[in-house]
Amino acid sequence: MKPQDFLNKEGRELIVSAIKEAEKNTSGEIRVHIDDVCKGDAYSKAIEVFYKLGMDKTVSRNGVLIYVACNSKVFAIVGDKGINDAVPENFWNDVSAHIHDSFAAGHFAEGLADAVMMAGAKLKDYFPYTPDDVNEQSDEISY
Repeated sequence: MKPQDFLNKEGRELIVSAIKEAEKNTSGEIRVHIDDVCKGDAYSKAIEVFYKLGMDKTVSRNGVLIYVACNSKVFAIVGDKGINDAVPENFWNDVSAHIHDSFAAGHFAEGLADAVMMAGAKLKDYFPYTPDDVNEQSDEISY
C-alpha cells in the first residue's frame, strides 16, 4: 500500500486536527510522517526523516516526530535535543505503548491522534505555549 492510502480522509483530518489542538498547549512542534517501507531500524529511519523535514530547526529544539512505516508495520518517536535534554529517558514509553496497542486493534488514525495529544500534554510541562509562539512546522501529515 502507498503511504497516502494508509489512512482515509477522515483519519488524516483527525490527525491534523489533533496536531493543531495539541500545539495550542505547547510551543513544541509535533509531526506525523507516514512511509511505506522501513529497511533497518525504525528509530534510525525516523531520525533521518526528522532532519530531512527540518525538525531540528525549531527555535527551542522542541520538535517531535511520530514516524510510521505502514508496510513494514513499525513506528518510532523522535524528540529533538531540547526535549531530550529536559525529559527522563523513558519519556515516550507510554505514548509508544498506546500506538502499539491501537495499531494492534486496527485503530490507526485514532491511535496516532491520541498519541499526538499525549505528546502535546507531555510537552506542555516542559515547553508551555506562549502568546508569541509561531507555528514553525507544518501540521499536515508528511509522506
